[in-house]
Amino acid sequence: MATMGATPTVDTSLGAILEQVAKEKGIDRKILVETIEAAILKAAQSVFGPTRELEARFNEDSGQVDLFQYMTVVEDVAEPEREISLADVEKHKLDATLGEELGFQVFWRPEDAEKAREQDKEFGDILKLKAGRTTFGRIAAQTAKQVLLQRVRDAERDLIFNEYKDRKGELIRGIVRRFEKGNNIIVDIGKTEGILPFREQTPRETYRPGDRIVAYVKDIDREARGPQVILSRSDPRLVEKLFEAEVPEIYEGIVRIVSVAREPGARSKIAVTSRDADVDPVGACVGMKGSRVQAVVQELRGEKIDIVPFDRDPARYVIAAIQPAEVHKVIVDEADGRMELVVPDEKLSLAIGRKGQNVRLAAQLTNWKLDIISESKFKQMEEEAIHALQQIDGVSESIAKSMYRLGFRALEEVSEAAAEELAAIPGLGGAEVAERIKAQADTTMERLRQERIRAASMRTEPLTDRERLMFIRGVGDRTVGLLEEAGYKTVEDILREDEDRLAIRTGLGIKKARAIRQGARDFVESEQKVLEAGRADARRAAVAASTKQA
Repeated sequence: MATMGATPTVDTSLGAILEQVAKEKGIDRKILVETIEAAILKAAQSVFGPTRELEARFNEDSGQVDLFQYMTVVEDVAEPEREISLADVEKHKLDATLGEELGFQVFWRPEDAEKAREQDKEFGDILKLKAGRTTFGRIAAQTAKQVLLQRVRDAERDLIFNEYKDRKGELIRGIVRRFEKGNNIIVDIGKTEGILPFREQTPRETYRPGDRIVAYVKDIDREARGPQVILSRSDPRLVEKLFEAEVPEIYEGIVRIVSVAREPGARSKIAVTSRDADVDPVGACVGMKGSRVQAVVQELRGEKIDIVPFDRDPARYVIAAIQPAEVHKVIVDEADGRMELVVPDEKLSLAIGRKGQNVRLAAQLTNWKLDIISESKFKQMEEEAIHALQQIDGVSESIAKSMYRLGFRALEEVSEAAAEELAAIPGLGGAEVAERIKAQADTTMERLRQERIRAASMRTEPLTDRERLMFIRGVGDRTVGLLEEAGYKTVEDILREDEDRLAIRTGLGIKKARAIRQGARDFVESEQKVLEAGRADARRAAVAASTKQA
């Protein structure tokens, strides 16, 4: 019968703790035992010395770790910490013969203090353990605790990783718990916590502890010091997964999202297609009275969403992607992966969008470089291009217009074209005339270049980097555009670059790249000096004129 007021006995042995941890955390008890044994052994070697033959062994009966030291019986002792002489064995009446191992239990726990004193009294001169016992007892207890905690943490992380690793790329729901340094948000997602880093948050979205949140599982970082589940609210795939959750046709594979372009918090464009001719992919995503798309918009806190029908024809696809603006004409440059979209003057700002957002998202969605041009600007460019082509000796206005219709926009394009390609232009003539036209294009380009240099030499204001690029032999507006896009903003950038890299990054080809580098070198070594001398004369003349007027 229990006594009133008696305190129940709590089993605080290591064995009971291991049993409880194994049960609560779902960790194999055997692994915990092996971990503790290894930790105690390592601590013992650091205290008593690494040369001793020690063994840590968990005692199931006592629920504690026993420590043993083993010594080999020898005739003459060479290693005092690992060997015991046969004379000492006989002196202490120990049951061992030459070459056998003797095991001594090392008593280190406080409750074994009496046994430790007796051992030191009898075998102290052989074992030499007395000095380290007290220190080891404290270190061993601390080590066991730390190792057990670390092993539990590691096991918990492994369990979390194994549970969530297959959820990467999915939506997950949680509750905002707290905010960390750097504006990271910690989210309770059930059995663990996820982290929504500041870089993965959507601009203008704010949260408070207790708010519910839907996020995209971007990664499971096994090595992370904090939460392992990395969440995102800014990833384009969040939009994709939200539509998958709202639109059964997407989940079933009838409607497929081909591409997503997104500026988080502002606007998204998604391109969709259908495997079933009877299912309208755009209508399926919009839903009855816009219910499906509105559900996604609401989850994204008002982010605008454009749903675009995918088309295998790149031009049609781009026209759909640039909506709500209308496009009157599309000029496709497949080699450069670029399209020029001609839109009505009054629709230009709509096509470009606020701060270029509409055209930028359309370019991301379709993976084409897009240039938006108004009709009036396009007409002006057309007239300028035709006029430039007419400067080639032997090219009439009608031939220049034919060239333009076939995609020739500049003198350098004529210069670099194959003779067979030029010969196909209506009214031009045969291959012999085409070769002459190519040569004349080169001559005209050089004449215009020299005129630009002479004009620049008479100016007093500084030259721009683009002007200096245009002074390189064989370089026109098209080539300068490609150079600038590839990061070559100055003549010096070209001279510092390797020919092969220049060819690859600009897409101009090795022959053209080699010619450009040589032209840049010639300009810097000779023509630039003439140009600077002319500009110095112009400045002196300007100063003299102003002095005379004064």
